Amino acid sequence: MESSVTEPTFTDSKQVGGSHYLKAIQPWDIIDAWDLDFWEGNALKYLLRYKEKGGLQDLDKLQHYLDKIRQNYANESQT
Repeated sequence: MESSVTEPTFTDSKQVGGSHYLKAIQPWDIIDAWDLDFWEGNALKYLLRYKEKGGLQDLDKLQHYLDKIRQNYANESQT
């Protein structure tokens, strides 16, 4: 079975503005592998970085994105 995670590239090893994403797996690799939309990708981003970067503010942002995802899902379910 093939893995959907590719070999690291220059963009994977480059971090602009901090080191909070320099982990074994970049958030964008998960976003691509799971085909997440804009809202889901941002929620994931804030979830993965809150301990090392934004703390409570990132958790507030995460909640805001989760609220938007929930609203979108509820609207889609009604149609």
